Amino acid sequence: MMIGDGLALAKRGLALGLMAISLSACSSLTGDRLANKLGSSAAMIPVAQSYPVHGVDVSRYQGQVNWSEARAAGTRFAYIKATEGGDHADENFMLHWISARDAGMPRGAYHFYYWCRPVKDQIKWFFKNVPVERDALPPVLDVEWYGAASEKCPKKVPKAEAIADMKLFLQAVEKHYGKRPMIYTSIDFYRDILVGELQEYPLWVRTVNAQPFERYGDRRWMLWQYTDMGRVPGIKGNVDRNAFAGTEEEWARFTGHALTKLAEAEPNASLVSTPTPVLASFTPSSSASASGIPLPPLPMGLVAKN
Repeated sequence: MMIGDGLALAKRGLALGLMAISLSACSSLTGDRLANKLGSSAAMIPVAQSYPVHGVDVSRYQGQVNWSEARAAGTRFAYIKATEGGDHADENFMLHWISARDAGMPRGAYHFYYWCRPVKDQIKWFFKNVPVERDALPPVLDVEWYGAASEKCPKKVPKAEAIADMKLFLQAVEKHYGKRPMIYTSIDFYRDILVGELQEYPLWVRTVNAQPFERYGDRRWMLWQYTDMGRVPGIKGNVDRNAFAGTEEEWARFTGHALTKLAEAEPNASLVSTPTPVLASFTPSSSASASGIPLPPLPMGLVAKN
């Protein structure tokens, strides 16, 4: 083989290699844009569209949010991180809290529980930072294991201790805000602590690679955090997205529209109703989503009066 031919072949091989890399990159980007690959944290996005009401949860990481734009694009509610432990407040909480209200966005506050701080300290801290407002969504207690990710508090507390502390927190919050609070949890914490426990409280579940019934069995739930890769107009970058388990009518009841009308019709009526659970029934569906993915029967969610 002559040197010139060798160089030509080498150049052609290099060109083909670059083309293959380029095509591979395009394929990867296309897959990311589709954002519904099984096993990814966006896999449940098309499945969750079966539910009519969707919202987001945010913290300081989302920066400044254009809540009017998010609401116009179909975001129906927001949960905002308020506090963590007994001495940390999210630096953007009040910014989100006030601007979401001004945009007409239903919103609620959540507390991230810290297992190395006394429960009474955390109750006082939440009360200090989250105002009592009649039109706010019910408060949320976020309970997870954070283990080795936390240098200051890597331990897991015994089940009896965790349940006792949660009960104290939840009961105090309900009494203070006049609304039955919700529990947010992850799969591992649920399996370790919450199976069969605290079923009188609405449950907000996280599962981004499978549907709730595949991870939480027959436990009823109210909100499903189905991705941390959501994209919402008005919010920069990725954001957690959540689906409400019920219908439009049940959402209206949950957000207090029915309660407000009752108070307007009967000025002396109590603004806090008895927190009796109402089960929302769904008709099984075998239809396919817009993406063509077959949808299994919808689970039954828990919708509670507040």
